[in-house]
Amino acid sequence: MSVRTATCMCGQLTATCDGEPFRISVCHCLDCQKRSGSSFAAQARFPADRVTTSGKAQIFTRKAESGQTSEHHFCPVCGSELWYIAQPFTDMMAIPIGRFADPSFPPPEYSVYEERKHGWVTITSEGTEHFD
Repeated sequence: MSVRTATCMCGQLTATCDGEPFRISVCHCLDCQKRSGSSFAAQARFPADRVTTSGKAQIFTRKAESGQTSEHHFCPVCGSELWYIAQPFTDMMAIPIGRFADPSFPPPEYSVYEERKHGWVTITSEGTEHFD
């Protein structure tokens, strides 16, 4: 079983994950583009009871068009989002893959909202399922 630690940019906020992620995905929706500041977001979901956090976090709650909410936990010092929890999956913590700073992190299993994908982006990892 592996243990991975994600950190914010300044290192004040951490999330240590015990075991493998439940789901690894790339999302091309416009909200994830805004959230990540990039053309897509890549995140790994872990069962919340397998994640230990330390440090102080600020929370921003966002309401989606669907009416569901998501809580985004970020460092009040450097502003980095370290994890989010989205309804209806409140027992899962989604952590941006880049927060682990590990180039050997497993590839995504899913690429979603591809109809909003930038034309120059191609997700080529073997075994990744693609959805519009």
